[in-house]
Amino acid sequence: MNPPTTDLTPPTGSALPGLVGNTPVLRVSEPLAPAGRGFWAKLEGFNPGGIKDRPALHMVERARARGDLRPGGRIIESTSGTLGLGLALAGMVHRHPVTLVTDPGLETSMTRLLTAYGAQVNVVSDPHPTGGWQQARRDRVARLMERHPGSWCPDQYNNPDNTTAYTPLALELASQLGHIDVLVCSVGTGGHSAGVSRTLQHLYPGLRLVGVDTIGSTIFGQPARPRLMRGLGSSIYPRNVAYGSFAEVHWVAPAEAVWACRQLAASHYATGGWSVGAVALVAGWLARTLPADTRIAAVFPDGPQRYLGTVYDDDYCAAHGLLETPPAAEPEVIGRLNEKEVTHWTRCTTVTDPLTLTADEPRETEPAAPRATADRPEAPGAGTEAHGGSGTGEESR
Repeated sequence: MNPPTTDLTPPTGSALPGLVGNTPVLRVSEPLAPAGRGFWAKLEGFNPGGIKDRPALHMVERARARGDLRPGGRIIESTSGTLGLGLALAGMVHRHPVTLVTDPGLETSMTRLLTAYGAQVNVVSDPHPTGGWQQARRDRVARLMERHPGSWCPDQYNNPDNTTAYTPLALELASQLGHIDVLVCSVGTGGHSAGVSRTLQHLYPGLRLVGVDTIGSTIFGQPARPRLMRGLGSSIYPRNVAYGSFAEVHWVAPAEAVWACRQLAASHYATGGWSVGAVALVAGWLARTLPADTRIAAVFPDGPQRYLGTVYDDDYCAAHGLLETPPAAEPEVIGRLNEKEVTHWTRCTTVTDPLTLTADEPRETEPAAPRATADRPEAPGAGTEAHGGSGTGEESR
């Protein structure tokens, strides 16, 4: 008699979306927060490609349902990596070719991974004179779409489907934590901060949203500067950012994010990239300064794998001056988004859309027009964005 056999038939593409979502939460305390205090981290790195798997699948599914993306149509998008992973997944599930436009700052390992997943990677060679690498990538996307009739661009920066994709994440958090007082999110495209907070603020009307950006990012009214951190920040003004929902915003510098990432790795066996470090630093400070019974949730967009050559590489960090000192115990505080150019961990509790700021509002440092080299990566792993995100992501990954 033949022994029983096990069905080893590979899963079809329709089974792949089931790998996304229902990610765990982890209680984070010392050394990011004092003993007996802490915050809950939503570990989106447990998705196959990180947090941007959620909007990638959702945006593609909604575009197909509306007829914007026809069967077999090419998907073309700008990314610093994390959304690219999600779009490669969505392309595999729904049988669409995928072209991803990126810049020289994309890690070699990420390029290889995206290619292995079947995506075509198109790299721009020069930054836009005023919009940096991010605008250069978007311009390349427009040209590629002209070459490929019937192609579709998700436009993650402005697509409302990017925000609604995060409703399930918000509901997962509500189910896991029961009640949330403060939500901490990195900001790049604005997708997950807007989408998660919208649902949670409906469930918990008193919830406060705290945004985390990188120095050198324009999102919250700062001048555009070359940025080392990928996965958060922007050199444009994404319209998905829900400015009216934020109670406050913090800007974090690369060295401060590196410190937090490494502390997380050494103490909790759960860490990630630039966005994770920046969010953890701010969430830990909130846990230290808010009442002890405040329930804080922080979204960690990704895991550490793509950052082994940057955040977790001593030579890289030493070359960029990222291992010199730990962060200050408290952020600097400014009264207006454009009061001064920030260069280290800084906090502002007055958040408005920077496009509404008038030219006659006083400021210590006028935002200079970005130079031709603005956002130029200094080394592999440096660049203009998100992704998911952090890189990526939201972030503008």
